[in-house]
Amino acid sequence: MNVETFVRTIGAEFYTGVPDSQLKPLCDYLMSAYGIDPRKHIIAANEGNCAALAAGYHLATGKIPVVYLQNSGEGNIINPAASLLSDEIYGIPIIFVIGWRGEPGIHDEPQHAYQGKVTVRLLEDMNIHPFIIGNETTDAELWSAMEAARPLLAKGKSVAFVVRKDALTCDFKPVYWNEYSVVREEAIRHIVTAAQRDIIVSTTGKTSRELYEIRDQIGQSHQHDFLTVGSMGHSSSVALGLAIHKPNARVWCIDGDGAVLMHMGAVAVIGTSKQENLIHIVINNSAHESVGGMPTAAGSIDLPAVAHACGYRSSISVNTLEQLDNELKHIKTAKGPSLIEIKCALGARSNLGRPVISAMENKRIFMNYVSEI
Repeated sequence: MNVETFVRTIGAEFYTGVPDSQLKPLCDYLMSAYGIDPRKHIIAANEGNCAALAAGYHLATGKIPVVYLQNSGEGNIINPAASLLSDEIYGIPIIFVIGWRGEPGIHDEPQHAYQGKVTVRLLEDMNIHPFIIGNETTDAELWSAMEAARPLLAKGKSVAFVVRKDALTCDFKPVYWNEYSVVREEAIRHIVTAAQRDIIVSTTGKTSRELYEIRDQIGQSHQHDFLTVGSMGHSSSVALGLAIHKPNARVWCIDGDGAVLMHMGAVAVIGTSKQENLIHIVINNSAHESVGGMPTAAGSIDLPAVAHACGYRSSISVNTLEQLDNELKHIKTAKGPSLIEIKCALGARSNLGRPVISAMENKRIFMNYVSEI
């Protein structure tokens, strides 16, 4: 189904969401049509943030907003859906558009498997009526589904269009870019060299995939690394938990800008912890690159200043590998928590692979290594 038909049938005037590769046609269309226009389209920090923004829009206008997300973000909407939007509380209607990763019977990455199984069940438990959209769904069937949704929305209930893989198509091809030249994979290679045998926790998406391949390329074990392949935004908290309970180990977190924004409260917790053995590195390409390259708000904020205000002992931004190497030398002997922001270009190798060890095996060899420290 062409995404223009989908948008026209939904008939909404305001969209907010967190980008998803399964919904890339919708994201690309919205960026082509509106860009980032607070009156029409906002890429928010996390899915709960989206639901609240959408609620504000409805309260101001009386109109029905759209919130788009990957199904992994359903957990972030449970609180506002159950305690704010519900027709048993305020009755604020929202149309959710949800990319269905890990749909049963469809091959996907391991971290999506359980979420895929419970996607529809969670919606039903929250009294959000689901409509399934696949590549076989006709324009007339979508129209009928929207007609069935209207009386539910009129009663203050929310509905969801759960979008299967390849269900939407788009002729728009926005070009996402920034002005920086540092390649993320090379930056990670320099971090690995500096970290030596230290513990590394890496964020979800291409960062963990690149870290995994770098270890293979240089003939090193994966035992030093915990790959946070899911749970976007929480790798820094995992790293903090490790640092607190392994005070004799240095712990590095390789994070992304979208992940930091998703749960930025973790920065305040890290700062106030005063954990001396924690190094927080944020690779900032101002984009949700792993799901298509749509922009984040990180290109317009001063992350080192945020970290400093939250209590990090040092925080700095670099945009060359030479600057990075100088800071890595210094940070290894400095008391943390410390933050280095690396301004990075978009892009990754076209032949970038995925970890071949399972999440359980990653946990096993990592915990064996950590237990010896």
